[in-house]
Amino acid sequence: MKTAAEQRPLTSYDRRMYRLMNREEGAALHATAARRRAAVVAHIALTALSATAWLCVVVGDQRWAVFALLGLLLPWCFATGVINGSTRGLLDLRVRALDERQRAERDRVAARARGLMLWVLLAAAVGAGAAAWQDLDTGGLLFPVLFVLFVTHWLMPLWVAGLTARDEPGPEDHEGPEAPEGPEGPEGPEGPARDYAGDITP
Repeated sequence: MKTAAEQRPLTSYDRRMYRLMNREEGAALHATAARRRAAVVAHIALTALSATAWLCVVVGDQRWAVFALLGLLLPWCFATGVINGSTRGLLDLRVRALDERQRAERDRVAARARGLMLWVLLAAAVGAGAAAWQDLDTGGLLFPVLFVLFVTHWLMPLWVAGLTARDEPGPEDHEGPEAPEGPEGPEGPEGPARDYAGDITP
């Protein structure tokens, strides 16, 4: 049974976002599983470098890190766009712009991301317990660690979605989401809905 959010009609913003997420110009960048994995790995590395640079500015008062952060911003945005393109905007589109298969897949991605994040939090808790057991002074690490955990929690669904996305289906398998009728016929976003049935185990 559809929720109230799923039953709402698509707005012009929803259609524009769907068309943006389904553009074919950059399809070659995520056409294979190896390229999608490479995009996710590059995004993780760029995120780690960006987080480190930001912490150097905020905590270490290293002004040179500002330029490093600015230099990393464009590649990070590019890698984000590649992953979003590979998932057809699975995490960025509103629920009413997704078909039933995509809604189910978004739920699965969220569940896997939560499971992986639980292991990350467990590792952080074990590390904190070990430091306390050894009477180590970790007061200066509290903010950096919390910030890294926040960034990881924020981006984990995107990484999981990129890793579990499958190759494009053939033309006979194309199915678009439902869209309201316009004056000249259906105004639904163009392009097929992707089948995300990959698997990742935490």
